[in-house]
Amino acid sequence: MRIGKSVDLRPTRFLAPGFVVLLLLACGDADAYIGPGAGIGVIGTVIALIGAVILAIIGFVWYPIKRLCTKNQDKKMSKNSEKSDDEPSPP
Repeated sequence: MRIGKSVDLRPTRFLAPGFVVLLLLACGDADAYIGPGAGIGVIGTVIALIGAVILAIIGFVWYPIKRLCTKNQDKKMSKNSEKSDDEPSPP
């Protein structure tokens, strides 16, 4: 059983994100200090993350190319072995 009217909240769903954006824009400087140990750790982490992404991309691209090249080499070698089987061997 319902008591009262239903309220349409669709226009207010843009209010909360807009309020958060306004709060973020109103922030001042943090005046924070990152020590040398934490700074080097952050730099190392960022470099490792970038390296992992690059190696993952290279791996996903290189493996199919490598497999295709070895398949082509296997076909060439099998053709060469068939040709050599057809030719008589020298006495």
